[in-house]
Amino acid sequence: MTRLELVRHGQTDWNLQGRIQGSSDIPLNNVGRRQAVEAGRRLAKQRWDAIVTSPLSRAAETAEIIGREIGVADIEIIDALRERGYGDAEGLTGAELDAMRERGDFVRGREKRSHVVERVRPALIEVARRRPDQSLLVVTHGGVIGSLVRAATGYAWPEPGQMIANASSHHFAYRDGEIGLVEFNGMPWRPGEVETNPLDEADAAAC
Repeated sequence: MTRLELVRHGQTDWNLQGRIQGSSDIPLNNVGRRQAVEAGRRLAKQRWDAIVTSPLSRAAETAEIIGREIGVADIEIIDALRERGYGDAEGLTGAELDAMRERGDFVRGREKRSHVVERVRPALIEVARRRPDQSLLVVTHGGVIGSLVRAATGYAWPEPGQMIANASSHHFAYRDGEIGLVEFNGMPWRPGEVETNPLDEADAAAC
């Protein structure tokens, strides 16, 4: 079994302003850098063999900072780990996006969550196969982590109000050719104990 600990990057100015980042390459701010240091100190309590990261600078710098804290210099950039693309919505606040929808404007270029999973999951499987029985940190984005959690739990998690905080970490594992969720926001995932919410056509259109 290969452990995959998915870590969201630290805060950016757009996070602070509530703006949708998507594939836009927005750097960490100073709070985000401090969050990365704190995450590294927390994660240093365990052993890690390597770090893989999204190429976007907010994730790559988070990976570098964590790497210094945990003493791991082996950092690999994997393009498939980049954030979900949001097309026309990138740079907008939530209120601006709501106003756009109220006008009936269509958000062009937004990547479906299912497509995010289709590009990210094979990349994680490939790196896990190359590093059997290792413990890997995967520094990526909230949209990526959220998409994987939804796919793993049948849309039961995240529940309304459940956040994927900056610099938070979430435990996945690779075994027998599959990636599975072990723990999200400190909560163990036990299939069958949580009611799932199958994705309907309306949800699919909104992704």
